[in-house]
Amino acid sequence: MFVQYLDHFRSAVIGKIDSLDEDELRRSRLASGWTPLELVRHLRFVELRWIEWGFRGEAIADPWDDHQDGRWHIPESVSREQLVDELRAQGDRTRQVALSSDLAGRGVPGPRWSGAEPASLERVLFHLLQEYARHLGHLDIVAELAGDQSE
Repeated sequence: MFVQYLDHFRSAVIGKIDSLDEDELRRSRLASGWTPLELVRHLRFVELRWIEWGFRGEAIADPWDDHQDGRWHIPESVSREQLVDELRAQGDRTRQVALSSDLAGRGVPGPRWSGAEPASLERVLFHLLQEYARHLGHLDIVAELAGDQSE
């Protein structure tokens, strides 16, 4: 069930991104300053940090590469298509891990957990669902402010 909901939320985020023009994708409409493309990159890195770096304990060169100077960041040269492709690929990796692991299984001890006991896969997936649901709501508001009336 976790995997299906994550897939649904990921698809909904991509649908909202596809409904916005290039100017809106790189424009911030909120006081916090993030743009829709920065949000997509952030979601991809959230999955990377929680699944690959955290649960699987894999070495990740820069797990916080979506941040710069305390806020979300994307290089100017990165396109909508590239970010959406990266988010989908990350979703594929998340799905593979989730479907091949026990929900009660604990993550691998490592830097993600800062010395604390690693979380179970169930907790990791629940966190990802909350993250996606929250940010999809944010993106709904931004799209509405941009004039998008799609549901």
